[in-house]
Amino acid sequence: MNVSEAEDRAETFVPHEHPEWTADLGEVRMNYAVAGEPNSPALLLVPGQSESWWGYEPVLALFAEHFRVFAVDLRGQGRSTWTPGRYTLDNLGNDLVRFIDLVIGRPTFVAGHSSGGVLSAWLSAYAKPGQILGAVYEDPPLFSSETNPACGPSIRQGMGPVFAAWHKWLGDQWSIGDWRGLRRALPDELPRLLLEGLTGTRAEEAETEPGTGPPQNLREYDPEWAGAFVSGSMTAGCDQATVLSRVRVPVLLTHHFRRTDADTGQLIGAVSDVQAQRARQLIEAAGQPVTYHSLPEMPHSMHATDPELYARTVTEWVKSLA
Repeated sequence: MNVSEAEDRAETFVPHEHPEWTADLGEVRMNYAVAGEPNSPALLLVPGQSESWWGYEPVLALFAEHFRVFAVDLRGQGRSTWTPGRYTLDNLGNDLVRFIDLVIGRPTFVAGHSSGGVLSAWLSAYAKPGQILGAVYEDPPLFSSETNPACGPSIRQGMGPVFAAWHKWLGDQWSIGDWRGLRRALPDELPRLLLEGLTGTRAEEAETEPGTGPPQNLREYDPEWAGAFVSGSMTAGCDQATVLSRVRVPVLLTHHFRRTDADTGQLIGAVSDVQAQRARQLIEAAGQPVTYHSLPEMPHSMHATDPELYARTVTEWVKSLA
């Protein structure tokens, strides 16, 4: 099933506080929301895997006091186009380059969460010269989202088993859609430590109350994304050590809850200490400053858990660059 337009999935969506807009980028139509005064500095918000733009709704009003803020649905998520067989970091990153050109129309700061944080890194390295002023990586799975990382645990030792289960039981473009089967299978298909550590990660969204359906964010998400990460096709041709060694703007890196099991190497969290340290080394070797916040008590999504802290952290960092 090739689902190319949000209209084909209209019954999936729910209304939100902010109006939504659509930008035609060529291969995809990108859905987004915007807030703040037109003359304020621009800020692009990039959601993580299985998160639509409205995951940022708690912080939009806070950011609107300081920025012209744009929150997007990436291809395969929310109301943006689903593109079977075309989910790669390079394609997702180039969508954002076109969005900056066609919609924002001027240099912007970018803040991405989780895999959106990896895309924030991609933009800080590969966007057009002058497009990005500074980049926020909110608890990004740097290296840990790869099948063969330069350091630390791979996706197979991290969230890979969760993504594999999503893809297996829900199928590309929800072609299987066995939510009950997914719920029943998780205790058998996930490593014990990962199952016990779901709280505070995106994986916990597969653990809703018995008898209920999938949460809204997963209903708006193409599970082929999950399969692409597990197979390595999402990150193919986009070595993250190379990306980080080519960063051209200042970076704010926030690092949240994490634990690595000494016996199995299983990573609970988005990125290990070794991987975060290596990311900092590569960015600094590229000549760019890194502001690093270690927040081991913070769940994966700061912008959802503590919107005021997230907005204040980003805003103060941007002001410090001036």
